[in-house]
Amino acid sequence: MPAPVYVVRHGQTDWNAELRLQGQADIDLNALGREQAAANGRALAGLIGDAAGYDFVASPMARTRHTMELLRGAMGLDPMAYRMDERLKELNFGDWQGYTAEELEALHPGSTRERHLAKWDFQPPGEGAESYQMLLERVTPVFRTLQGPSVCVTHGGVIRGLFRFAGGLSKEEACALTIPQDRILRWQGDRLDWL
Repeated sequence: MPAPVYVVRHGQTDWNAELRLQGQADIDLNALGREQAAANGRALAGLIGDAAGYDFVASPMARTRHTMELLRGAMGLDPMAYRMDERLKELNFGDWQGYTAEELEALHPGSTRERHLAKWDFQPPGEGAESYQMLLERVTPVFRTLQGPSVCVTHGGVIRGLFRFAGGLSKEEACALTIPQDRILRWQGDRLDWL
């Protein structure tokens, strides 16, 4: 059986709580998010035990870095001893970043209907905006390198991509997933299990 990869979504931000499309806007954790990150660290310490030989990698965004640092601190490890990978950044929502679905509808009636009909392949307007498919193509090389024992702190969109890549979920199933911020995903072989 291959070594496990533990994947953690960053803790909650105020924008998560407000259901704002966060994307690559660099929003940091709120108080609940900091608690979630530390709790996930304590849970990982129990799962892993001795973390020697584990690769710790995070998206370079503030919310994922802060989550990783709190998580490692709760594990009794040097909070700063991890690496970052730009490819693990969240989906870029382009001009939609910072808005709720309701606000987008008020500003541009009908604008979210097309996304609802084909969410995986929909690309929002704006420079640099990505579809989930484009995100999956960006992160697939990272998934292929996470073969040894690893802890990866990333974003909801990236985790949706992992369920397509490793779990074989359909586009619709991946889009419909709830990606919790207070649980750990174990990826081992072709299995993905929330712990």
